[in-house]
Amino acid sequence: MVEDRFRDIFEGNPDVEELLPPRLAALRGWRPDLCLNFHGGARSAWMTALSGARYRAGFGHFRYPLAYNVRIPRAQEILGVERKVHTAEHLASAMFYLGADVGEVPRAKLATQEGRRKRLPHCIVHPVAATAEKTWRADGFLAVAEHLKSRGLETVFIGGAGDDLSPFRAYRTVAGAPLSEIKALLAGAALFVGNDSGPAHMAAAFGVPSIVIFGPSDPEIWGPWRTASEVVRAPEGIGRVEIAQVLDVLGRLKVAA
Repeated sequence: MVEDRFRDIFEGNPDVEELLPPRLAALRGWRPDLCLNFHGGARSAWMTALSGARYRAGFGHFRYPLAYNVRIPRAQEILGVERKVHTAEHLASAMFYLGADVGEVPRAKLATQEGRRKRLPHCIVHPVAATAEKTWRADGFLAVAEHLKSRGLETVFIGGAGDDLSPFRAYRTVAGAPLSEIKALLAGAALFVGNDSGPAHMAAAFGVPSIVIFGPSDPEIWGPWRTASEVVRAPEGIGRVEIAQVLDVLGRLKVAA
């Protein structure tokens, strides 16, 4: 079950049999045996409770414990570790607890309507984020784009419908496009550069080499998962990340035009 605005992310995935809107009638009409809540919020909790599923599973730290008759313990307990776990490991641990064979957590899987596309000489840059503390400065991204241009890589700046991409108008910009179009752009990219954000995780799912600039979030938990990547950050915050730091990483990744 997924909200309509995120539906395109899961479209075409061969492991997903059906996508349901987040409405109780749709859920009960599907008659699940197991309802697993990955969200943990109030709405998802009551929908889980009223799903009619025999097994109603959620993590032990979720609020509204009466919604669940299967309480999933900490990921560390399931995985047998006492370190920080990446969010991919955290979610996978629920599947292991419910009976899947414990093993290496693979890269996420996304699909495009055109299937896996050949890598093209373009870089996707996502220069915006949900908060100022997670947003690197525009002149930094412009310096990255100029550097990539000198190496023969076209740069495409992407953003949401309400994002201001005017500082990057000298380059191709895509604002407010459907997620299906963003998936297609990312699937064929030679490189992703951006803030810690949803598109960064999508790029990692396609195995795109990535440079992600972090603010307050913990990259051990939210960094790119299982793709060639580097995280760039500064102890004083994202505003103190230097252009030279990012360009240095570009040199190490050796992305070919």
